[in-house]
Amino acid sequence: MEQLVLKLAEKWGLGPIGTEYLAVLFMVLVATIIAAGFATLFAGAVTWVERRVAGRIQSRIGPNRVGPQGILQWLADGLKAFFKEDFIPPEGDRTLFKMSVYFPVIGFFAVFAVLPFSQKLIAADLNVGVFYAFSVTSFTVIGIVFAGWASNNKWSLLGGMRSVAQIISYEVPIALSALVPIMIAGSLSTQSIISAQGGWPWQWFVFHNPFAFVAFFVFFVSNLAEGNRIPFDLPEGESELVSGYSTEYSGFRYLLFYLVEWGNLYVMAALSTLLFFGGWRIPGVSTELMASSWWYQLIGLVVFWIKAFTFVFIIIQIRWTLPRVRIDQFMNMAWKYMIPFAFVTFLGTGIWLMFPRWFEILTQWVLFLIGLGILGIFFWRVKYTLDYIKAKVDLKFFI
Repeated sequence: MEQLVLKLAEKWGLGPIGTEYLAVLFMVLVATIIAAGFATLFAGAVTWVERRVAGRIQSRIGPNRVGPQGILQWLADGLKAFFKEDFIPPEGDRTLFKMSVYFPVIGFFAVFAVLPFSQKLIAADLNVGVFYAFSVTSFTVIGIVFAGWASNNKWSLLGGMRSVAQIISYEVPIALSALVPIMIAGSLSTQSIISAQGGWPWQWFVFHNPFAFVAFFVFFVSNLAEGNRIPFDLPEGESELVSGYSTEYSGFRYLLFYLVEWGNLYVMAALSTLLFFGGWRIPGVSTELMASSWWYQLIGLVVFWIKAFTFVFIIIQIRWTLPRVRIDQFMNMAWKYMIPFAFVTFLGTGIWLMFPRWFEILTQWVLFLIGLGILGIFFWRVKYTLDYIKAKVDLKFFI
């Protein structure tokens, strides 16, 4: 994209300042196309995936009428919500009620500017990319607080206040645990962090040292909390808050809130992938060789998506497996466990970087084998559950 900008600037006779403005315009345009195209379609399609997975976990079918195996159900639901009445509480703050939904949308779309898809497929490789990503995603809490206040509903207000408490609390362990890969790579750029990792699994930052191994779990769990995903969806807890901050919303505005929530699944997965799991790195292929061919860029895109979509599936499975926690348990976990663990991983990684290289390689292999063991236990448990379902339910019913 930089070469294209330079060629256009030269053709149109733009000076240095004009070239910079043109580059910014191109970055915004590319990020908008990515957000409007990929992110919006992903947020819609993942609703169908989540409902089908929920059906399997709960021994039922899920959507299977609209389109083949119900694959167009998300489109039907979206059109239905789009044409429903846009109700505004007569006693609420009309201006703030209308405006609040757009803050999460802005934060959601803006983060795609620094999320890479491959080595060259990125809107803007900022040298503060990770800092930028954490900053713009904070727009979500602003919208939720405004929505809770403007609805003039006590359940909505409680949901907004809960959102403030949990997002502010869990941003601390997210930032501290993200400092671990940043410290190892020596950069805040998302592309530089990925380039500093290797293509083989034991070369990923999650296996770099024991503190990085723990930091990933702190980061992942804290992301679930900040994204309002079960078991941490306290701001919209149906059992005690009706629907929380979105109780009074309907139609298109209600749809936008959940567009962001489901789209954030990919954002959480992509951040975990690029910080700890090698991003678009291809096993056995150097970054220089990847840069020389668009075929490698395409393979890198597939590698990144496989890793990210694996995390998306795990997040969905967690939602339909674990019960919601209480608010006091939730806040205690942040301040008594997550933040101290994250702080220890940050300090421990700084000390670990002074150890000799051979010790680092040995540790990577040991942690990699431990990771394989955890993965094996996970798949064994899934197989055990499937065997139990086969013994109790006729699986032909689900086809």
